[in-house]
Amino acid sequence: MYKDLDPLLHSQLRLAIISILISVNEAEFNYIKEKTGASAGNLSVQLQKLKEAGYIEIEKSFKSNFPLTTCKINVAGIKAFEAYVKNLKQYISVKKEN
Repeated sequence: MYKDLDPLLHSQLRLAIISILISVNEAEFNYIKEKTGASAGNLSVQLQKLKEAGYIEIEKSFKSNFPLTTCKINVAGIKAFEAYVKNLKQYISVKKEN
């Protein structure tokens, strides 16, 4: 039986964000924006949803007097991503019956 896919990660942009953070662990807002091609507003909304789910941490600071937002995946986010990938593999694997 197929397991449900995490609806939060099933969104293309949120999945892209988590995938980026899995590979780099921590990234600045502009880096994620550049890699995903998302608008600043949409990216902000999706990052907030991931934060509220407990998958990422967001730190706001300043760098040379400019606002700096840094996003970091946490243990819950890593586990959610791994479970998502594992469950997705069930959908794409084909078992041949004899």
